[in-house]
Amino acid sequence: MSRALPKYHKRRVAMIGGAAAVVLSGAVIAGSALAGETSNNGDQAATNASPGTVNCPAVEGSLPEIPASAQAEVDSNLAQLDTQISEANQRLVDTVGQGGPNFVQNAILGPLEDKRVAALNRIETAIGRAAEKPEGLEALAACELNAGGAGEAGGEAEEEPTEEATGAAGENAGGAGAGDAGNAEDDENGAGAEDEGNAGAAGAISCPDVESSLPADIPASAQAEVDSNLAQLDNQISEANQRIVDTVGQGGPNFVQNAILGPLEDKRVAALNRIETAIGRAAEKPEGLEALAACELNQ
Repeated sequence: MSRALPKYHKRRVAMIGGAAAVVLSGAVIAGSALAGETSNNGDQAATNASPGTVNCPAVEGSLPEIPASAQAEVDSNLAQLDTQISEANQRLVDTVGQGGPNFVQNAILGPLEDKRVAALNRIETAIGRAAEKPEGLEALAACELNAGGAGEAGGEAEEEPTEEATGAAGENAGGAGAGDAGNAEDDENGAGAEDEGNAGAAGAISCPDVESSLPADIPASAQAEVDSNLAQLDNQISEANQRIVDTVGQGGPNFVQNAILGPLEDKRVAALNRIETAIGRAAEKPEGLEALAACELNQ
């Protein structure tokens, strides 16, 4: 009896020790799972970081005294400038993770600058009809991305993780779960949709002819300025065609419209407004040339 007790105790100790090992293994597995969840949540938090906001120079404080007859048009264009910034900020949010390292500049800040140039030119023209025309407002057109938070990484840091995540998806194809789904979505937006958006960019831009729509008799004092702006219109088309070649495979399905055709239209509006103004200084001002601004891509 006295000899059986040690064996019993040994068996009991062995059973307790085995149970403890099972509990410890479960704790390790649970700890690993929690660690993985924490890492995934951390990655998700990084992915969902704020893309920042657009910061543009103030315009209103740089304007001269505005004639009463121009006030409504100036106010309308100032409101458009505010709307353009709001739309650009929304695009930053909507396009997180899309495009290449220059996506924000090419698809958001660049087009925004072109839109602001057009609005600033309209403000100059409106004031110039009743008072001395202000010059140089275009210097206020360029905007930048606030560096606060993840703002500075709005374009670059959002794309680079996408490439890394895409590579990780290939290496960990068996066990990423939702992570693979996220990468697949990024791949679809960043590769498939890019091809869909810009693969058909092999073509040329077609814009309405402007010269044939001008008055038959352009005042001699305006001829040089009109010719200069007509040359600018041709240069703008050439530059846009080159951008189509240079950006093949970039952006989403609307890249060509948002980053090339849209900005081109804004530049053309500004040039057409300058032509109207130049002629209007010495003769009846032509109206409605802006209808010739929109261009399309020939497939």
